[in-house]
Amino acid sequence: MEGEERRLAASLTARYSEWVLEELDELRGSFLLTDPAMPGHPIVYASRGLAALTGYPRRELLGRNARLFQGAATDRAAVSGVREAVRAQRAHQVAILNYRRDGSPHWVLLHLAPVFHAADGRVLHFLAVQVPIAPASPPRRHPGRPAPLAACREEARGEEELPCASHVGEVFVDIDKRGMETRRRLEAEELRIASGCDKEMALSTANNIFSTLNRYSKLTGLVVCERRCDSVGIPALSSSLNLSLGRIKQSFVLTDRHLPDMPIVYASDAFLSLTGYSREEILGCNCRFLNGPGTSAEVLEEINQHICREEACTVHLLNYRKDGSTFRDLLHVSPIRNSSGKVAFHVWVHLDESAKHDFSGLTPEVWQLGAVGAVRVAVRSLSASGSLLRPSQ
Repeated sequence: MEGEERRLAASLTARYSEWVLEELDELRGSFLLTDPAMPGHPIVYASRGLAALTGYPRRELLGRNARLFQGAATDRAAVSGVREAVRAQRAHQVAILNYRRDGSPHWVLLHLAPVFHAADGRVLHFLAVQVPIAPASPPRRHPGRPAPLAACREEARGEEELPCASHVGEVFVDIDKRGMETRRRLEAEELRIASGCDKEMALSTANNIFSTLNRYSKLTGLVVCERRCDSVGIPALSSSLNLSLGRIKQSFVLTDRHLPDMPIVYASDAFLSLTGYSREEILGCNCRFLNGPGTSAEVLEEINQHICREEACTVHLLNYRKDGSTFRDLLHVSPIRNSSGKVAFHVWVHLDESAKHDFSGLTPEVWQLGAVGAVRVAVRSLSASGSLLRPSQ
């Protein structure tokens, strides 16, 4: 590798180990990573999917600023929103018109997210996922009825005289050029709205990337996460709900899908004993801090899919304690609905499969479902009276 390429690669390998590049290459999706600490905030990684989407060779993207995708018709307000999100070091989603290497415009949903150092909260990288936004379906026409534009073209053709033979080639070339320019201009001007599926795909891709970065960062001791792990801005649960949840003996956490990065809003004493973390360390964090190099990315994706579909799932997962030791985790994740039937939280019930447990004659799965039932009763009964959060919130 050239000196500059080595320097750019070191931005990742020094923080996530030498193997992270190979792992990122295996991930699907169109995405890039930038390093805000380097002059010019350059791209330090570009996925194969991004190269296919934009037409830029991956090596041509490295070292350049991500603004190279912008063009004449890119909305300035959308660009300002991205810049403000970078300055504020926060996640951001926006539909934006970008340009491929050949100059053709295309709409994408841009999902931007900072990568934080878990210990001191510094931003190490920015992740940018691009999901193509498909054009809206054209209106349906009645069979046999010509389209208005087609009829206009036929009428215009009837009124025009055929050009003389010596200029036929020039006329066709000129029409073709005008047609290409018109199509590009119309495509650029047609505002596209990202669908729910587009947004879910962007979030799922970002979650997979963060899981990979988190696992490999543990090899270097420089653990990263998607948001600063603190409880600032996390709604405090009411004392009544805390009291009800505190009576449940199983190891579990509650997460709030409606908040950015689905943070933990409650952790049981048994969960703290299992993992070695204090409550202050994990409130406000995503559950991925338990993952490590041996955690299955496929199983994590399975969990994400069930969460998106608001379905329960039970999986076997290798997770990591605070001291770095591993445990085989029988994990059950289930949506918890409030009294109106809407998902208020997700409960994650953890069970160390290698430890001895007294299930009182029950199977481990039924024992976990007992915790889910108890959480469900507590949330539904208190949500009916509006007592899930502290009144001051």
